[in-house]
Amino acid sequence: MSGHSKWHNIQAKKGKVDAKRGKIFTKIGKEIAVAVKSGGSNLDGNSKLRDCVAKAKAANMPMDTITKAIKKGAGELEGVNYEELMYEGYGPAGVAVLVNVLTDNKNRSASDVRCIFDRNGGNLGATGCVSWMFQRKGQIVIQKQDGIDEDELMMKVLELGAEDFSAEEEVFVITTAQEDFSTVREALEKENFEFESAEITMIPDNTVSLNLEDSERVQSLIDKLEDNDDVQDVWHNAEFAEDFEG
Repeated sequence: MSGHSKWHNIQAKKGKVDAKRGKIFTKIGKEIAVAVKSGGSNLDGNSKLRDCVAKAKAANMPMDTITKAIKKGAGELEGVNYEELMYEGYGPAGVAVLVNVLTDNKNRSASDVRCIFDRNGGNLGATGCVSWMFQRKGQIVIQKQDGIDEDELMMKVLELGAEDFSAEEEVFVITTAQEDFSTVREALEKENFEFESAEITMIPDNTVSLNLEDSERVQSLIDKLEDNDDVQDVWHNAEFAEDFEG
């Protein structure tokens, strides 16, 4: 039920999570703190916080680290006030790129992001220049394993309100409307499904197919952006070459 294979991008992202776990935990911790400040520290009454905690658990973030982030957001521990910003631009080969930032200094972040685009074959654009090409969706990724029946899982998630279900090389990818994400995720959690990832993401309406050289150039830009401490997420519409290792 999917328009194109998502697994290459998911696999590449998972590899980076594994390799940079400490930095990933820091970034998710910032998301948790911001969610607490906007909606309170009670998980039952704050769906955004529940989603952030689910994302943290999927990344194998320790529970004491999650608790500490919640306390920072609630003011029980010393923390920093962050502002959420979105930058938009183009990478090599005309790939559309969205950069989500949480920062305590927007001038620094704007300068850093612009510099990374400029030095890696891209250019930062005006607000709205590429965001219209994406839709904000929930995405849940479940590893294929014995005991999970593909047809049963597909029927289950569609009955729960998911928009799309696809079986990729090694995983099942479930896509939901943003407002239905928590309902679908929590129902699967209650049935003890374990997630490779579970998050709100930006999914492109169409993708740009890349050759090997352009795949390497685009991935280099993404890596540089993700290495920046202020950058939370990088979304793009690249379809990498099949022989690209990432």
